[in-house]
Amino acid sequence: MDDRTNPWTTLSSRTVYENAWIRVEEHEVVNPSGGQNIYGKVCFKNRAVGIIALDAHDNVYLVGQHRYPLDHYSWELPMGGAALEEDPLGAAARELKEETGLRARRWRELMTLHTSNSITDEIGYVFVAEELTLGEQSLEETEALEVKVLPFAEACRWALDGRITDAISVAGLLKLAAERGLSAPARAEEPAKPAAKARRTT
Repeated sequence: MDDRTNPWTTLSSRTVYENAWIRVEEHEVVNPSGGQNIYGKVCFKNRAVGIIALDAHDNVYLVGQHRYPLDHYSWELPMGGAALEEDPLGAAARELKEETGLRARRWRELMTLHTSNSITDEIGYVFVAEELTLGEQSLEETEALEVKVLPFAEACRWALDGRITDAISVAGLLKLAAERGLSAPARAEEPAKPAAKARRTT
């Protein structure tokens, strides 16, 4: 971790809203320039876990759902929440089973990230799951999910061209692509450009 001195000073803090998942705090602060401000902070009571589930043919599993805050349909990695005292890997295995019906024999942690660090302290973990077996979903009442299976390279194209916009999904897919040494794949829908014809001269 970077050990540079924190230029912010907290004068006071209070909770202005709380439910089972988040706590919203209002902080009175002195900013790096010496001015006094109010800073809002969203504290999550869970950590986010996302899973890149790869089958033997290098296909990846995505889930689609309507995201209420955005009022928008979203394709993303299977993911969910891990309580602060819970092992993130155990939570990832549970969420993968719930959302897709999949179990995995091989797991590894790919990355950690901060999902939106100007406003929240939420931490996300991305795991790679392999050697899959398929079972039955066990969705929660708030979940109406569609499962899609795509080649890994195609899922990366979706992350690059905006068909996947979820931050954890985009980061995880492109991190794994970078680990594999893959360059940014061309869009699947772009036709090959014809070779330029040589111009005859006399």
